[in-house]
Amino acid sequence: MNNLKAVILAAGKGTRMNSDLPKCINKICDRPMVHYVIKACDDAGAREVCVVVGYRASEVRNAVYDVVTFAEQLEQLGTGHAVKCAADFIGTEGDTLVLCGDTPLITADTLKSLVELHRKQANGVTVLSAKLEDPTGYGRIIRDAAGNFVKIVEQKDGTPEELLCNEINSGMYIFNSEALSQSLERLTNDNAAGEYYLTDTIAMIKKIGLQVEAMPLEGEAVDEIRGVNTVEQLKQAEEIMKARQ
Repeated sequence: MNNLKAVILAAGKGTRMNSDLPKCINKICDRPMVHYVIKACDDAGAREVCVVVGYRASEVRNAVYDVVTFAEQLEQLGTGHAVKCAADFIGTEGDTLVLCGDTPLITADTLKSLVELHRKQANGVTVLSAKLEDPTGYGRIIRDAAGNFVKIVEQKDGTPEELLCNEINSGMYIFNSEALSQSLERLTNDNAAGEYYLTDTIAMIKKIGLQVEAMPLEGEAVDEIRGVNTVEQLKQAEEIMKARQ
């Protein structure tokens, strides 16, 4: 897994957590949830990890006891902007995992499989997807009749037909570092929300002729992409974590 890095997005506030703490340092089994994401990256072979901090950045830095680099997102301008803040870290060598600090159930085994598929197919980017019974709220992975990746469509932008699709974007990816760096430079916020969307880089990478693919999780493995946004979801994640241990 040489030449593999990871960027973990941990700048969010977590308004639904009923807590002033930055979301990703709420604890699961006495450890900040971002710790589990960092550990999964380490165990999957990432030789360097960068955590992008924002809201109450110093608290996140103090809570993270793993050996990582930090990048700071001073304004919350979307996922693409958060990754852009780590551009110097990403560079142009090898591949870069991009993960979320609030998905503590992701495992090293899944990340290893993602890296393996990405490199075997020489993809520009490989999306970690999942097949859900109820995909409401998630961006959908749209494929052509032959099953090839076409695009990611956000819930609010999807046609009724596209929204019937049950394969969703987990928000976790592995990119060719050079392709990611180049597309981040060209990323704009020309949309209704005025935000920089990381998913726009995927469309750019596909447009320059690099292959894009998605690796779907199914069955029990879909638990790994669960994001923690509420106190209830934090409790559920802790129960799953305890069952694993």
